Amino acid sequence: MSRHRNVRSMDYKEEYEGYDDVFGHSVDDEGCISPTDAQQWIYDRARGQQSIATFMASNRDIQEEDEGREDDEEHEKERRDSESYQLPELPDDEMVRLMSVMDEIRSIVGDSVTEKRLVETIMRFNYDMAQSLDSILNPPTTTACATATKITEKESSPAIEKGVGPRLLEKFAKPPAAPTVTVTPTTDKANVKRGFEVNSPNLQSPVVSGRNTPEIGDEGRTPSRAGAKESHRNAQEMYQKERKSGKSHIHMVVIGHVDAGKSTLMGHLLFDLGNVPQRMMHKYEQESKKVGKSSFMYAWVLDETGEERTRGITMDVGSSRFETDNKIVTLLDAPGHKDFIPNMISGATQADVALLVVDATTGEFETGFESGGQTREHALLVRSLGVSQLGVVVNKLDTANWSQERFDEIVGKLKVFLKQAGFKEGDITYIPCSGLTGENLVKTPTDDKLLSWYSGPTLVNVIDNFKTPERSVEKPFRMSVNDIFKGTGSGLCISGRIETGVVCLNDKILVCPLREQAQVKGIQIDEVSHNSGFAGDQVSITLSGADISNISVGHMLCDMANPVPVAQRIRARIVVFNVRVPITIGFPVLLHHQSSIEPASIVKLKAQLHKGSGEVIKKNPRCLGNNSCALVEIETIKAICVEKYSDIKELGRIMLRVGGVTIAAGLITDIVK
Repeated sequence: MSRHRNVRSMDYKEEYEGYDDVFGHSVDDEGCISPTDAQQWIYDRARGQQSIATFMASNRDIQEEDEGREDDEEHEKERRDSESYQLPELPDDEMVRLMSVMDEIRSIVGDSVTEKRLVETIMRFNYDMAQSLDSILNPPTTTACATATKITEKESSPAIEKGVGPRLLEKFAKPPAAPTVTVTPTTDKANVKRGFEVNSPNLQSPVVSGRNTPEIGDEGRTPSRAGAKESHRNAQEMYQKERKSGKSHIHMVVIGHVDAGKSTLMGHLLFDLGNVPQRMMHKYEQESKKVGKSSFMYAWVLDETGEERTRGITMDVGSSRFETDNKIVTLLDAPGHKDFIPNMISGATQADVALLVVDATTGEFETGFESGGQTREHALLVRSLGVSQLGVVVNKLDTANWSQERFDEIVGKLKVFLKQAGFKEGDITYIPCSGLTGENLVKTPTDDKLLSWYSGPTLVNVIDNFKTPERSVEKPFRMSVNDIFKGTGSGLCISGRIETGVVCLNDKILVCPLREQAQVKGIQIDEVSHNSGFAGDQVSITLSGADISNISVGHMLCDMANPVPVAQRIRARIVVFNVRVPITIGFPVLLHHQSSIEPASIVKLKAQLHKGSGEVIKKNPRCLGNNSCALVEIETIKAICVEKYSDIKELGRIMLRVGGVTIAAGLITDIVK
């Protein structure tokens, strides 16, 4: 017997009695819709009842809705005005006040207010932050704003200060008359141009980032207001006016073998000069004692990260600033461990002078000076990067009981090596010191054993007597990107060293090699805002209009009117140091240029040269061995920003490394492609 219901004999009226929403039944009528009635719901193109043409023919008087259109047009106009707006020419003190008030208001309102309106409001209220912010946050009504612009100078100035909003509404409640528009026909239709000049030789396709930034061709230059402004700028006169009146500024890198006492030496120097408070030094002393490293208390002044303090070595370049009698010194404490040589190179590229620290302890100096130690490699690196002045600090001489024999032994070995590396004897100074006890750092030494044979200068005197190198401010603007970070405001911050030229606020620049266009919105030197930066300055620049995804460490900021050359193949004159395998065609290397590190290969050996005279010894050699000099062609995987050494020395130096060892250094003689 079936368990299912008998559907054949079921009375459906009885089954669905009391239900009104049975599927297939109408609410009002239980019958079905006939096919004839259903045709009214079926679309038929032939009838044309629902066609848009029929609808428009019978409804010709429909008015378009303009709601929100005026607001959109006004917003678009404000956006265009803000992008093309240039700050007014003001004296330095007023410009600083203006930028300070703008930063404070920007931190509150963000980017909702255009720069033009912000500047005009601040200047109207005479740089008063409270009144300017109140005017921006509480704007008058549209009618009052539109009509208030017609007030004469006699009425407007005192009225604004006394709160004239209600009276303006009463006085100008009557809507203004419609403006009269006069159409002037164009007389010369032949000279009318529409669109772009497609065949212009100076404009190429947009950059790969997708932005509409024109690339500048080699045959001509794209005219721009920023380029015209910079061409009339007298860089030397600006530099003499702003920088020559005070102390000269130098960058000093501290190099040497690992555990030579570099961080302790410079930390004690900063403490003796008064740059580290006593309470902070006491804190470092207590914390270092807790972890069993009491002798590291001075090193913690520069080694700030937890990993550096735990491992007891410097890993990144520590930076600080101090002053002597005649100098303002930016101190760069480079790591000594061979694993962090790339960081050391990044710091050395920013330096004008160097301090080479060696450990006088018996056996320690020999370890750092022999093959595989970092004393030799660091000295070669800084000389290859253009540093010519060197101070050699014989540290920890107190462990040798201030022995003159030990000091003379170290100096004798270093003199021969440094002369071979390219340093002149007149540019090298040797100083006996003790970083832990502070002997002969700032004050004249007091130990009788040292005084018995040494009467030379202290470490601070040596630093103070360094010569300030000439700054290439008259050359085109070039700045290497060392770091990228998001600032407190709305812009993107780029930190690095200005190699050549000068940069000012509101300058338009290019970020190469992608040629991304940007505008300078802020310049900071040692966390202090400035209106300009010159060659040799370590600055942080705030940019607007640039995409952070298109900027990397090693890129170059440059002048729009004179961009930096971008190349993948260069010709260079190199000096080979020590290589395990002779260099042949196709030899893979890592090319270090400023702060960029790019994989490359040596694709051609042009000639082997004499190290002294530079004469060609052999053309197209098969290989290059130790201590040889040659002219080679190097090709990188990615394009890099370089300059010929004859044009800009700061950007014409390269280094080649393989397997963590520097094998060669050279000068760029030509850019192939």
